[in-house]
Amino acid sequence: LRYGFNIKNVAAFCACGDKNDVDHALTCKLGGYVSLRHNSLRDTTAELLRSHGICKDVETEPSLLPVNGEHLSPGTEIGDEARLDVSARNLWTPLARAFLDIRVLHPQAQTNSVKTIPAMYAAHEQEKKRKYNSRVINVEKATFTPVVFSTSGGMGPEASKLFKRVAQMMSYKTQQRYSEIISFIRKRLRFELLRTCLIALRGYRGRKAENKPSFTS
Repeated sequence: LRYGFNIKNVAAFCACGDKNDVDHALTCKLGGYVSLRHNSLRDTTAELLRSHGICKDVETEPSLLPVNGEHLSPGTEIGDEARLDVSARNLWTPLARAFLDIRVLHPQAQTNSVKTIPAMYAAHEQEKKRKYNSRVINVEKATFTPVVFSTSGGMGPEASKLFKRVAQMMSYKTQQRYSEIISFIRKRLRFELLRTCLIALRGYRGRKAENKPSFTS
């Protein structure tokens, strides 16, 4: 995937009607594989936060408190149904609540094609912060971290900082070496990315719709 090699024995066209290739398979939303990849990374992140009791009150898809007249930054998501992917206590500071939101980008997608890898991560992190950072700080009185991965196995600066913190907490709790734990975490996340990318490449999306002749009376 990183070298951009063609994948053998895949359909020439996707069920959505577009030409099928690696880039399309990893971005097409038909079949639910984009959501599957996102949810897998969400659940793995929550599981790591629960490991060895390093964080308390870990939740997936927690609801946010409603906005009630607070002055928030332009572009902030203010809907009552807004949710983030993970919340936990004791992550950055004792008893404080932290919210995380996951995104998995594909570097070869058209929206990313003219950007460098660092610029891609920065753009997606800033987009998440514009939508949620002000609300989480002012309404939830908590912290917000955008957790951005790429389908090629990398992660953004905020995500890297997050998992280094998790590794430090695990190392202190278990008395294992930090280097071993951070290596395990990175491998675990990359295997989840690889597994869900392969499912998207090989997964069934249905039959391509055929044009049927129309009849007039």
